[in-house]
Amino acid sequence: MNADPVEDYLAELTSSLHGPARAKAAMLREVRDGLVDAVEAQTRFGVPHDQAAHRAVRDFGAADEIAPSFQRELTIAQTRRTARAAAVTVPVLVVCQLLVHVAAGDPDWRLGALAAHLAAVATASGLLAVTALLATGPLTRLLPTPHRLPSVVAWTATAAAVGMALAAVALGVTSALSTDWPLTGFAGVLAIAAHGVVAASARDCRECVRAGER
Repeated sequence: MNADPVEDYLAELTSSLHGPARAKAAMLREVRDGLVDAVEAQTRFGVPHDQAAHRAVRDFGAADEIAPSFQRELTIAQTRRTARAAAVTVPVLVVCQLLVHVAAGDPDWRLGALAAHLAAVATASGLLAVTALLATGPLTRLLPTPHRLPSVVAWTATAAAVGMALAAVALGVTSALSTDWPLTGFAGVLAIAAHGVVAASARDCRECVRAGER
């Protein structure tokens, strides 16, 4: 059986692009529709289907030439998703910071240091998340998106995920010793859940950044 040039082209694009599944699927669907329309337009004038498919793919552009622009668009989409995830974790980090601080009291400087770390991470994550959402949203009408922004968002979200993991461990340990153990235990579970969401989104964002640098 002869291979379909359009399907081969789409398969090559699919394997080279990384990003949010829904955005990637919509992008590839748009490419497919454009290629199918081009093939149908030529076959109506008597061009054989296989020849028309080869022409449509050739006119559209080599996959390795158009992939970088597509990848940039997907990276921005993933950056916005990661920024939103980081923004959602800020309240959780603040709550964990307060509970760790209360549990630490004056004697335990280690938990006090962890509370200060969580406060710093929460502040940085919140500010960067808002900046990223603005820079990849309304501000794109006036200014280009900073080239390094996706990488900065990815690693800041990674730091937030690490902060969540540390908070979960600290709250898990202190809940056994605290009189308010149901509250600290609940916060620990919340920190674990938030860690999973942010860590996964940050990992996807790092993958998008690496794909764009190839």
